[in-house]
Amino acid sequence: MLRPGTRAFFRLTKPPVFILCLLPAAALVAGAFGLQAFSLGTDPVAKLLHQFGLWGLRFLLATLTITPLRWLTHWNWLIGYRRMLGLFAFFYLTLHLSTYLVLDQGLNLSRIGADIVKRPYITIGMTAYLMLIPLAVTSTKGMMRRLGRRWQKLHRMVYVIATLGVWHFYWQVKQDVREPLIYAGLLGILLGYRYLHYLRRKRRRSAPSAQALAQHR
Repeated sequence: MLRPGTRAFFRLTKPPVFILCLLPAAALVAGAFGLQAFSLGTDPVAKLLHQFGLWGLRFLLATLTITPLRWLTHWNWLIGYRRMLGLFAFFYLTLHLSTYLVLDQGLNLSRIGADIVKRPYITIGMTAYLMLIPLAVTSTKGMMRRLGRRWQKLHRMVYVIATLGVWHFYWQVKQDVREPLIYAGLLGILLGYRYLHYLRRKRRRSAPSAQALAQHR
């Protein structure tokens, strides 16, 4: 029987997970090339821009879900998929940014600069993406070993990045803000649970110290 967490388990399960993560991009690219079953509607550039950004945010939140889900279920093998999900978040957000720079703005630097200054939500989105780059670059096991404890501190930036991503989405929507509020709620639950877990661990650590102090009195 194949045991979760073993090399054989990941060799068998990672390829289908990888393909599933690629499917949204494949469907959007198919739509961009005019395949009828994957139509992007009357404004394909806006559709691509929105969907690539949305999938990037979804994968970012999925990455943040791994650790709380592991705590709740004790399925430690889930951690084996976290890097893949994080890199897919970077992949989709790179497509989101590329669509904006190339298809939407035509690589017109002066127009892009004016757009960034004029629209704060673009500034927030750009900031979040720039912060995500060092996380993607240092996602390898080799970089984890080289950076040591600094790696964990660096990758805690993902909380800020996800917050900026949701904020970017919220400001971008002009009328119906229900969808960005759902993502904001999910992010709030994930961050709130992590904070509660941190407080519990802090209490457990301080309890033996308090007992030892009481015994010495």
